[in-house]
Amino acid sequence: MTQTHVELRRGAYADSVTLLQVSRTVQGIAGVAAAQVAMATALNVEVLTEMGFDVPAEATPNDMVVAVRLAEDGSLDAALAGVERALAESTQRRASGATEEAAPRTTAAAFRRAPEGVALVSVPGANAFVEAMDAVESGHDVMVFSDNVPVEQEVRLKEAAAERGLLVMGPDCGTAVVGGLGLGFANVVEPGPVGIVAASGTGCQQVLALLDRAGVGVTHALGVGGRDLSAEVGGLATREALRRLDADAGVELVVVISKPPAPEVEAEVRDAAASLGTPVELALLGAGHPDLTQATEAVLSRLGREVPSWPVVGSAGAPSGGRYLRGLFVGGTMASEARIVATGLLGDDAGHTFVDFGDDAYTTGRAHPMIDPTLRLEHLHRAAEDPDTAVLLLDVVLGHGAEPDPAAALAPALSGVRPPVVVSVVGTAADPQGLDRQVRALAEAGAEVHLSNAGATRRAVELIGHLS
Repeated sequence: MTQTHVELRRGAYADSVTLLQVSRTVQGIAGVAAAQVAMATALNVEVLTEMGFDVPAEATPNDMVVAVRLAEDGSLDAALAGVERALAESTQRRASGATEEAAPRTTAAAFRRAPEGVALVSVPGANAFVEAMDAVESGHDVMVFSDNVPVEQEVRLKEAAAERGLLVMGPDCGTAVVGGLGLGFANVVEPGPVGIVAASGTGCQQVLALLDRAGVGVTHALGVGGRDLSAEVGGLATREALRRLDADAGVELVVVISKPPAPEVEAEVRDAAASLGTPVELALLGAGHPDLTQATEAVLSRLGREVPSWPVVGSAGAPSGGRYLRGLFVGGTMASEARIVATGLLGDDAGHTFVDFGDDAYTTGRAHPMIDPTLRLEHLHRAAEDPDTAVLLLDVVLGHGAEPDPAAALAPALSGVRPPVVVSVVGTAADPQGLDRQVRALAEAGAEVHLSNAGATRRAVELIGHLS
């Protein structure tokens, strides 16, 4: 008989990445069937409830939830001791990184110690504006990794940067490459003739990966945040990034990547691009626009490089029922691109769904799904059992900062599911997860694996078409 234990720890706090590591450690203890240690945000409580844990109604986001389900031979004392040990070890790891020199108490004091370089801001969104503005006012470019930053604060921050000739990457800038050095969720690429301006993290990663497959390197990929080409922000950071890449003699061609921009901002970006001395290829998603794979092929052609075939490994097989495509994505631009491609082929049928688990609504109080797959795996299980599901479409994004072995959790979840599964893997041969190893593991689990997200989507649509 299994035993379930749920407890609240009032006022206890640890960041989401630490608690993810604690949860994984406890799940590995003999006799533990499931474990989740998390802050009691609304989203985490929902996930815990879906996992079958009864979270006390008085839980608040300031409380830590320890939830454990034991197998018949499990020991609650051993499981809770494992929780304490894992929490203590995480505290010791943080302490071991301390130096004898006292840490600066404010961002401004830190900038006085380091007057050069890019400032990286990764704090809760409610606190990011003050820290980023300190960086700008001290004369630093800044990469704001934080999400959930109000758009009006983003505008104020970028206007202040524009007055000083500085670049604000973000908010919610997940990926950048500066002088060949990757920041955030960055793939390992060789330096080369292409410079990228990206209002899209995973869109940037898709282009980086495809260019790498074709043997073309990227020295700079300047992320500007997913809202930069919105009507509210007006491309403030994009214009500064274009100016910088145009001034770099090593950049032969610039690529601008974005989810669908505001029409008036798109027109302004086209005008700005036309005024540069460096040629610019626009990879702006939207109906009637090229997808990211087609845009990458256009870049290769303009550089005089051969356009390769994009590999496909494994076979998804034919649908055995259902009517709808279910897209479950960790990359926002991967989800957006898939929706655009599929809608253009299938029509705007509300039954087809494309969920971005990296959206702010899913990440408050949780690690990004490229780090913590728990939420997507829960939805995957339900989608696979839904008789209306005809095909499952997923992405896996590799690179520094992402899960060390995403196939380790995803492949078992895919093995034996009824609907055919099509997966796009975004990554390079030098990424730490091992591109070939990830592709092989997913294909052996029964998935059909593509390196092109647009190609994977077209294949999923083709499978849907076989039902008619």
